[in-house]
Amino acid sequence: MNLKQQITLEQNKLELAVTQALDIAKKAGASAAEVAISRQTGLSVSTRMGEVENVEFNHDGALGICVYRGQRKGNASTSDLSEAAIQSTVAAALDIALHTAEDEFAGLADRELMAFEPEDLDLCHPIEIKPEYAIEQACLTERLALAQDSRIVNSEGAFTSHSSIKVYGNSHGLINGYASTRHSMSSVLIAEEDGAMERDYGYSMARDASKLWTPEQIATEAVNRTVDRLGARKIDTCNVPVIFHHDVASSLMGQLVMGISGGSLYRKSSFLLDKLGEQIFPEWLNIQERPHIKGGLASSMYDAEGVRTKDLNVVDQGILNSYLLTSYSGRKLGMQTTGHAGGIHNWNVTGKGETLGQLCRQMGTGLLVTELMGQGVNIVTGDYSRGASGFWVENGELQYPVHEITIAGNLTDMFKNIVAVGKDVDVRSSILMGSTLLESMQIAGN
Repeated sequence: MNLKQQITLEQNKLELAVTQALDIAKKAGASAAEVAISRQTGLSVSTRMGEVENVEFNHDGALGICVYRGQRKGNASTSDLSEAAIQSTVAAALDIALHTAEDEFAGLADRELMAFEPEDLDLCHPIEIKPEYAIEQACLTERLALAQDSRIVNSEGAFTSHSSIKVYGNSHGLINGYASTRHSMSSVLIAEEDGAMERDYGYSMARDASKLWTPEQIATEAVNRTVDRLGARKIDTCNVPVIFHHDVASSLMGQLVMGISGGSLYRKSSFLLDKLGEQIFPEWLNIQERPHIKGGLASSMYDAEGVRTKDLNVVDQGILNSYLLTSYSGRKLGMQTTGHAGGIHNWNVTGKGETLGQLCRQMGTGLLVTELMGQGVNIVTGDYSRGASGFWVENGELQYPVHEITIAGNLTDMFKNIVAVGKDVDVRSSILMGSTLLESMQIAGN
């Protein structure tokens, strides 16, 4: 039996467990129920300076059931999939539902929104990777990095390969399941010069292991990024244009995700409250969600409530077109779910097509941010303040690395003051976005 056949067999078992749980819940008096179950299997290897540091195999997962007694809700979970354990778990959930308050907004997503016939999105590419191979790849990446530059004084390597199966079902008669894989390889380096040390990394991630970067490519990225940081200095406090390198630019959209998520909105704890239909970005900027990309890192035919996902223009010509809602938050807001229970699906932020070099020349003098630290973002007010490092730019050219600074602003202004988004998109993220130039930010330094 090959790996795909084994995965299919395991998925069938999980679908049977979901069916049993739903049947038991119905017979026990639940007015509605939903069940989610997952199984993860994988190998993780880490090395340090060419020596094995950790080899870990995992095979785990759990079944979670949510039952309703009218508008009362109860949850319970188990990692034991025997019929007796499932019965006990359903009974526990029903007992919890007896003691919870009624919530008029609770319940399953509407039946007509369910994904009863999902397509295969080519997310599963299983491969049997032996620990010896994973160790050799991680060590090889380290050796190649150490050989490239004498200033590299310490290294770590890692190789992971994981497969997962997720099955969801509810009392609308829906039972769906799919398998997916994710493989990655990385190298973390420390470089030293004149007594000062800097740290950076290189990595690759793919659903299909054959599409991972080679050890040579990962080592080269890690070395270049690390040695480029040597000689970093602080700069004086100033107010200048800032480029968010594509490595960190997607974090700006991460703040948007939080700001337009239903939970933040119905709690009235978002700086984007009541901004639907308003201009929040420059008119040339668009954000498109495309959930059904074959092999995409964030592709899915349905969300965590079984709701069909669909193409969505989240931002069109700078105007906020959609919130990100679950069925619960949608009801709280008097709207319909947008299929975002569990997160977003393959965002593409369209830009003007500049290279990073062109963005630097357009900026003239300012800061290129390559790393962000800390969590100094207030989603309620939009106030933004984070530690940063990167490179000082003058006359459109990189001058020297910069560290120990803080960049600050307000997300409302930052979004409106985006000047350009480049074409240097990092495809290793669920948010595809190039380096991003902002008109100005406050830099706290010396």
